[in-house]
Amino acid sequence: MRKSKLFKLTLLFLSLVTVLSGCGFPGLSSSSDDTVKIAAQNTTEQQIMATMLQQMIEHYSNLNTTVISNLGSGTVSFQAQKRGDADLTAIRYNGTDFQTILNKSGETDPEKVDQLVRKAFKDKYHMTYFPSYGFADTYQFMVTQKYAKAHNLNTVSDLKKIAPSMRVGIDQIWMNRQGDGYADFQKRYGFSFGRVYPMQIGLVYNALASGKMDAVLGYSTDGRIGSYNLKLLKDNLNYFPPYNASVVVNDSALKRHPQLKSILHRLDGKIPLKTMQSLNYKVDNNLQEPSVVAKQFLQQHHYFEGSDD
Repeated sequence: MRKSKLFKLTLLFLSLVTVLSGCGFPGLSSSSDDTVKIAAQNTTEQQIMATMLQQMIEHYSNLNTTVISNLGSGTVSFQAQKRGDADLTAIRYNGTDFQTILNKSGETDPEKVDQLVRKAFKDKYHMTYFPSYGFADTYQFMVTQKYAKAHNLNTVSDLKKIAPSMRVGIDQIWMNRQGDGYADFQKRYGFSFGRVYPMQIGLVYNALASGKMDAVLGYSTDGRIGSYNLKLLKDNLNYFPPYNASVVVNDSALKRHPQLKSILHRLDGKIPLKTMQSLNYKVDNNLQEPSVVAKQFLQQHHYFEGSDD
């Protein structure tokens, strides 16, 4: 009787092990040596570029791919890559990494920031920053055209005269960011807004267009800027560092899969700002899937088959 019971418990245990071994974190179900793991944050353009890289890699090689989606921040995706849970991050922004990963501040010259970030990632973290895709996703204050005309607004400094009475929606991450967040913004520009409303970045554009906010801090690549015909205010004091967008790959992954280098280089400089805005618009406004938008773009350009390696 005991042997029968023990045998049944053993079978039950083995069954549970079999079931649990098939489970894993989203995007990490496949961990074979020929699988490239792509990390992506939870923004539209990150999701688009992750699936674009996925399709490029599978088009030009026999490698498998998996996307680790909806990571909450650049720091989270960096840690995933640093641990080896991800082989590459779909988009890293050099200005963000300069501030949050390297804990640097004060430098706003685009070339110097780019050089510092590339060298530090290579020397300290053994990661390769590829050339920019061709666009920079920068924080920008924006208002409606009507509001800009009523208050004669062209630059961020122009807001100072009306700032005490303004309702401003901001990216909730920006509220407490070090180096280029709200606290340092007040010091650089010399004024504060009357009321500040931290919210998810996807909500700020609708809030502005519907009149619930007087101004918002959004992303320069967002497709809704064009759909709502919003006015971008120039960062005339160069407060925000450059945020050029690039794919960043672990050197160990490049060594393991040398074909990745030429594949990823096909996208160097191929996606200017207006193009990224358009791709984002198709997802955010037209409700197309990021993977569909990415595939259509790649097919339109024949997967950049004539690009230099």
